[in-house]
Amino acid sequence: MDSGINTSSHFKPQVRCPLQRNFLPKKTSKENPERFIPNRSAMDFDYAHFQLTEGRNVKDEATKVSSSPSREAYRKQLAETMNLNRTRILAFRNKPQTPVQLLPREHSVYSLYQQPKSIKPRRYIPQNCERALDAPDIVDDFYLNLLDWGSANVLAIALGRSVYLWDASSGSVSELVTVDEDMGPVTSINWAQDGLNLAVGLDNSEVQLWDSVASRKVRTLKDGHQSRVGSLAWNSHILTTGASGGMDGKIIDNDVRVRSHFVKTYRGHTLEICGLKWSESGQHLASGGNDNVVNVWDCSTGRSLHRFEEHTSAVKALAWCPFQSGLLATGGGGEDRTIKFWNIRTGACLNSVDTGSQVCSLIWSNKERELLSSHGFTQNQLTLWKYPSMVKMAELNGHTSRVLYMSQSPDGCTVASAAGDETLRLWNVFGVPEDAKKAAPKAVPQPFSNVNRIR
Repeated sequence: MDSGINTSSHFKPQVRCPLQRNFLPKKTSKENPERFIPNRSAMDFDYAHFQLTEGRNVKDEATKVSSSPSREAYRKQLAETMNLNRTRILAFRNKPQTPVQLLPREHSVYSLYQQPKSIKPRRYIPQNCERALDAPDIVDDFYLNLLDWGSANVLAIALGRSVYLWDASSGSVSELVTVDEDMGPVTSINWAQDGLNLAVGLDNSEVQLWDSVASRKVRTLKDGHQSRVGSLAWNSHILTTGASGGMDGKIIDNDVRVRSHFVKTYRGHTLEICGLKWSESGQHLASGGNDNVVNVWDCSTGRSLHRFEEHTSAVKALAWCPFQSGLLATGGGGEDRTIKFWNIRTGACLNSVDTGSQVCSLIWSNKERELLSSHGFTQNQLTLWKYPSMVKMAELNGHTSRVLYMSQSPDGCTVASAAGDETLRLWNVFGVPEDAKKAAPKAVPQPFSNVNRIR
């Protein structure tokens, strides 16, 4: 601020306030004199007139005449009877009314110095992961999807030809399946909405369905694709699969309840499918491919509502906004490096942000208007953005290779990330669970406290 500014001009609007004194602190009676406003109904004007005119003469005459004790007693009794002992002529009998506040408090001089009543404290975001674990043999492939956290609070991760489960409630780790060498490696995994059944995509183009509670295979889906299945997405009893090898570019809806499981085929990509995401309503499917194209499909018709071709590299990262219907976020690969936001009702691109590195995965917060992205070279970091300003809130470092996979816990607070450096990391990026805030502090064992490797 310029030091030469006359500070008195800053308060000129207040000088014009007719009730300014009600807002200024009272220091002395001389600085803030009060005008006496009498209550006429409480006054005796006849007595006042008498005291002003004849009262003094009567008092003077009385002092001149020597009086006896009996005369003096009579005079006092007469004065008391006639109410002549009063000395106050003007008097209050009613309490003055409280002055009316004509201007809001926020427009007063005090408000210039007062702090806002309530400011939401800034959430603390830990810069370090809660735990880093070994994840040996995880496939370093941008086009695969090898990590998923189910609604039953069980995290599934594919390591080579095996799938392992971590129960976040108990901290136990178990192996679900190891496929034969001619079938593997595992190329994609995805939990059904119930959190009990897991779909496992394989390199030989097959998809297996597993009951995680009974640890048994329920069925195998065959003959849908000609190459590895790199993307999976559940929509109720419909399992959508996408091939991520060769020139397939085909997306298939499979009804897992019936023997003839093929329901619908979507054709809109010329190269392999990198990512699949159903909207929360289940009415729209987003697909990203190695042909740099994003398609938004109508579930009821099987037709493409929009075809977005603005990305300049493969699109794997897809995320539907949980707090704004019809908002889709997409992330491009190493040559593109941007996050784009789409209004699927109008087909408009709302914003495009250059992140400076390959975008591998996107996750919205279901608590705040925030978006988390994972990246490749050069920093291999996780970046937390404030939406819609896209201001960086935090950068989380720890991985030494591109962070290919991310998944969010059911409570929406913790994010698991896996990278080509063969590590799995847990980040408390979206806050503290509500039940943890209410519950008293307890000694809870850390995740994977008894192991330092997934297997």
